[in-house]
Amino acid sequence: MSIIPLDFYRRPNPVQIARELLGKYLYTHIGGVLTGGRITETEAYAHENDQACHSHLGRYTARTQIMYQPGGVAYVYLVYGRYALFNIITNEAGKADAVLIRGLEPTKGAAEMLLRRELPQVQRNLTGGPGLLTQALGITTAHYGLDLTGDTIWLEDHHEPVAEADILASPRVGIDYAGEDAALPWRFRIRGSKWTSPAR
Repeated sequence: MSIIPLDFYRRPNPVQIARELLGKYLYTHIGGVLTGGRITETEAYAHENDQACHSHLGRYTARTQIMYQPGGVAYVYLVYGRYALFNIITNEAGKADAVLIRGLEPTKGAAEMLLRRELPQVQRNLTGGPGLLTQALGITTAHYGLDLTGDTIWLEDHHEPVAEADILASPRVGIDYAGEDAALPWRFRIRGSKWTSPAR
């Protein structure tokens, strides 16, 4: 078990990184409490030839500026004004790729996750969705730009690789605006896991 080094994120192919993040572990230490679990669902976004990516055509705004940093930092933004989504910036500086973490199997701190999510018991909607897992883990926009090898949010490799036959690849969710790029099979899930978002 070891914290995933920055070199892992600074490779050039976000699709490969998204696939390889399945089975890795995401942890937070927030409010004095350790929470985390095994990643079950991801989506890749590429700065080139991907209209769904926030940095498409070099778009640079207050929100996307962190995307142009070297990989291994957190890109957290709000959707619908309330749900924080946690993305990992990948590639080298200036090549603004990202991987969205969409699902997590809880393994640490379930009691705290239930409190944060105001749920009575552990079930799929505790962490089975990108806006749900951030709430459960305590991740907010305050963590925008955070180094993911520090002691607040980090990822670990427990050497539990997911076999190719157990990886489901399908189009990403909620990106109809992306034209033909909406059909790219860049959403990855662990086959049979109940800890994934319900979108098809």
